[in-house]
Amino acid sequence: MAGAKKNFKATKKFEKKHLKGVLDQRKATAKIKQRQQLKTKKQTKKSKDAEFYKGGEDGEKTNKANGSKKTANVNNMSVDDFFGGGFEIIEKSQPNKKTSKKLGKRKRDEPNEDEGESDEGSDLEISGDEMPVASGSENSDEEDVEDIGMSKSAMDALAEDDPEFYKFLKENDPEALEFDDADLAEVDELSASEEEDQPKKKRKKEKKQGKTEDLDEDRADNELTQAMVARWKAALMERHSLKAARQVVLAFRSAAHLNEDDEEEGRKQPYKISSPEVFHDILIVALKQIPEALQHHVPIKESSSGKVHVPTDSKKFKILSNLLKSYISAILHLLGTLSDDATLKLSLSAITPVIPYILSFRKLLKNLIKTVVGFWSQSTSGETTRITAFLVLRRLVVVGDKGIREAVLKATYQGLIAGSRVTNVNTVQGINLMKNSAAELWGLDQNIGYTTAFAFIRQLAIHLRNSIVHNQNESYKTIYNWQYIHSLDFWSCVLAEHCSPLKEAESGKESQLKLLIYPLVQVTLGAMRLIPTATYFPLRFHMIRSLLRISRSTGTYIPLASALLEVLNSAEMRKSPKPSTIKPLDFHVAYKAPKSYLRTRVYQDGVGEQVVELFSEYFVLWSTNIAFPEFALPVIIMLKRWLKQSRKKTGGNNNNKVRAGLVLLVQKLEANAKFIEGKRAKVDFAPKDRAQVDAFLKDFEWEKTPVGAYVVAQRKAGAEKAKMLEQARKEDERKRKEEEQEALEENAAELDGDDDDEMEDFDENDEDEGSSEDDDDEE
Repeated sequence: MAGAKKNFKATKKFEKKHLKGVLDQRKATAKIKQRQQLKTKKQTKKSKDAEFYKGGEDGEKTNKANGSKKTANVNNMSVDDFFGGGFEIIEKSQPNKKTSKKLGKRKRDEPNEDEGESDEGSDLEISGDEMPVASGSENSDEEDVEDIGMSKSAMDALAEDDPEFYKFLKENDPEALEFDDADLAEVDELSASEEEDQPKKKRKKEKKQGKTEDLDEDRADNELTQAMVARWKAALMERHSLKAARQVVLAFRSAAHLNEDDEEEGRKQPYKISSPEVFHDILIVALKQIPEALQHHVPIKESSSGKVHVPTDSKKFKILSNLLKSYISAILHLLGTLSDDATLKLSLSAITPVIPYILSFRKLLKNLIKTVVGFWSQSTSGETTRITAFLVLRRLVVVGDKGIREAVLKATYQGLIAGSRVTNVNTVQGINLMKNSAAELWGLDQNIGYTTAFAFIRQLAIHLRNSIVHNQNESYKTIYNWQYIHSLDFWSCVLAEHCSPLKEAESGKESQLKLLIYPLVQVTLGAMRLIPTATYFPLRFHMIRSLLRISRSTGTYIPLASALLEVLNSAEMRKSPKPSTIKPLDFHVAYKAPKSYLRTRVYQDGVGEQVVELFSEYFVLWSTNIAFPEFALPVIIMLKRWLKQSRKKTGGNNNNKVRAGLVLLVQKLEANAKFIEGKRAKVDFAPKDRAQVDAFLKDFEWEKTPVGAYVVAQRKAGAEKAKMLEQARKEDERKRKEEEQEALEENAAELDGDDDDEMEDFDENDEDEGSSEDDDDEE
């Protein structure tokens, strides 16, 4: 009695002091195990299913150890053997083939090493059998993890192979036939826990609405209808229902994988879609309503500087993460099947609001960046699609960390290089759009922008050095191609946009990218003079324009007059050209002149126009500078010398069009020099007063100078000429398409005529055979 009384007191004392702590410890351990099992669930899903369906090697070993024999005939088994050995699917197979599939609920897995370590660290060792059962949603979560029902594919196989046994299980053990989407099952539980917190009246109304939803979800054929989509849309808009969100994501995933053979992948889509109206409705609902539902349940806090905070430690986010991954994966898969610009724009724009939620999913983010950059850089993508894809990339750079920003910048540059490989009249506008849009990204974080830009410009310099050092026959081709030209032009766009005085005044500090101007200019000048032949004059003009952009935006002086004078003094321009009737070369979409153009009047006229235009664009940058007369004097002397040489009857150039353009240029330069000299004569400061020298004609409009007025007129004439050429090109394209269509119609008509002739011959043969048979009968 004394011992019993002592034990009773110890029990009371334990209940009073330690019981609550022990129970809390057990609950905490249960949550830890549940979290770890949720983490490893997806990784082990395939292997578990294989063991589950095939019976597993461990089951065979235990059966052999116990001496039990597998019986192919159910009638020979006792009830104890039948239920003790696990359910087996008895297939009607050949006697030589031994196949068995075990059915039933999975047993709880053994705890892994990580779980064992966490248990050892606790004060009390808690076995699996002593694990406390949590209440509410915790219990349901744990059951979902440890006791996942069978998959739908296994149930279908069982119903086909043994319908009587399937009916027996359905009547006696319906839980064994339960199946669900393990990835998104937790969303329903979270929705149920939210409903418990709502008032009773509101819960009753939602239950009534939920019953109709469940009826639709349990349809035998899983056919998606417009009524179901409309009901989910109403639930999402009115109360941001997570149940409806889950069903919408499942249906959206089915729509994304429409017309695909899912049986090869080992899974079946939860819904069947046979109507285009339903497909359109589920796409609209998923792409518009799901981001709003996520924002409602897991709101994002964004600071004025652009930094975002997502509560990733909250229970809602952890449960919704699977839904989010499935949603983004479905969008990425859907993008690969779309070709319509409007649908592509809608799908890409749906990614932008959910970007903050997926920053922690690095693998998914990598696929997202790759896919979006692909649409941004594709030559077949429309302008709206490219702009929408760029907005997604910009959002990633704004809200992402340093690693994400660097990955986006590198992927963007690689996409730009890949998309500029083919440059022609049809693709040049898209390439310019890519260069102008991507240049903005390098200014959002200039620390990352400087390191990436420096690495890529250094890479261009290494290519140039290797081409000069290893002077082989084909070494120059690594430099003289469209990708290298567009790379240099792109970096000139980046520096021109972010190193301008206006940008620096807005930010209040000097741009870090300004240090890259010198190396980029040196690389460009080196590439320009790699092969100074007339064949590559168009490439030289492209690179001079890139350098003019930098000089115009940043105010940096870059000596370009010598590069243009080299063109005039070349053998191509010093001698009279040969007459030719070939089409003029479009210098904007060519970096190399074909051999048929060399020494022709058409090519020489084009080169002369480019030289005059680039000279005027170069001098207009300094048209208000106080040193313009001295600056322009050497070029004026060289141009006059060339004009004098060209007038010689022997060995001169009798191309009057080129000479007229250069004569007009010389006149404008001399007029501008006299204009500056007149303004300069009125000043009362010396050249050593740097501040006043820089302020000379600072507020004077460059368009009002003689060279400025000439450039304005030249640009206007060039724009009109380009417009006329574009209209002519479109007209030629239209005529070509009409001719192709007429040719196709003629071919189709000829084929129809041949078929008619064959049918007539066939009918005549039948008539001849029929008449011969009649003659035989008469005989």
